[in-house]
Amino acid sequence: MDQDRTNRLATMVVIGTGTLWGLYWLPVRHLAEVGLDGAWGTVAITLSAALLLLPLAIRRRAQLMAADRVTLAALALGGAAFALYSVGFNYGRVAIIILLFFLTPVWSTLIARYVLGWRTPPLRLAAIAVGLAGLATMLGAEGEWPLPRTAGEWMGLASGIGWSLATTGMRVRRPVGPVEAACIFAFGAALASLVMAALLPGTGAAVTPDWPRGLGTAAVTGALWWALSMIGLIWASSQLDPARTGILLMAEVLIGSATAALFAGEHLSGIEILGGAMVLAAGVLEVWPVKRTPGQSG
Repeated sequence: MDQDRTNRLATMVVIGTGTLWGLYWLPVRHLAEVGLDGAWGTVAITLSAALLLLPLAIRRRAQLMAADRVTLAALALGGAAFALYSVGFNYGRVAIIILLFFLTPVWSTLIARYVLGWRTPPLRLAAIAVGLAGLATMLGAEGEWPLPRTAGEWMGLASGIGWSLATTGMRVRRPVGPVEAACIFAFGAALASLVMAALLPGTGAAVTPDWPRGLGTAAVTGALWWALSMIGLIWASSQLDPARTGILLMAEVLIGSATAALFAGEHLSGIEILGGAMVLAAGVLEVWPVKRTPGQSG
C-alpha cells in the first residue's frame, strides 16, 4: 500500500475512532439501565475486552516479555484512566465529562515542563492559559466556584490527568506493537474497574441485572471499543502527524455532546459551550506544530 493510501486509511480510522468513542456513553448507560450500575458496567466491558485479547497476549508473550516495562506500566495506567472516564458517565453529564477529559493538553504540557524539564514553547503556554480559562468558564457557569460538582465530573478530570501521565510515559520510552498495547491497555482497565466497583456506590438506578442483555452489550462494547478501535487507533497514530491525529479525535467531543443532547436531554448552557470551545481551542494549540529546539517539547 502506497503512503497516500495509508494516510487516507489512517485518517478514516482516527475519525471513525473519535466518532465511535463519542457514542461510547450509550452502551455504558444502557448497562446501568439493565442492572450493571455504577462501575459494574465498565467491569463487564473491560473484562470482555481483556478475555477477547488474552489469546493474542499469550500468542505474543515473547514480545510482551521483551517490551519496555515503563511503557507497559504507562499503557496499563492509560487503561485505568479510560476506565475512570467510562465509569464517570454514570455519575455526571456526558458532554462535561468528555470536555474535562479533553483538558489533557494542559496536564501534558505541565508534566513536560515540570517533570521532564522540557522547555515550553509559547503555543503550549497559550494552551495552558486557554484550557484553564475554559475549565473555569465551564465549571463556573452557574456562578459557583469553578470546581467539579459531581462524582462524574471529578472522574472526568482525574481520567484526563491519568491519561496525560500515561501518554507521557509512552512518549519517552520505547513503543510496543498495537496488539500488545491494546492487550495491556485492556488488562489495566479491567483491574481498575474492579477496584472502582468495590469502592464506589451505585447511582441508585440499578435493578436486578438482565444478564443476557447486559453481557451481550458488554461483549460487543468490549470488542468494538476497547479491542478493535484501540488497535486501529494505535496503528493509525503511528502513520499520521500527531497534530492531525489530535484534531481528528476531537470528533468525539462533538458526537458525544450532540448525542447526549438528543438522546439524554443533556443540554449545555451558552456559558458552558463557550468554556467547552476554549477547551477544544487549547487542544488545537497543544497539537499545533512548533519548531523544535534542543530540550523543547512539542
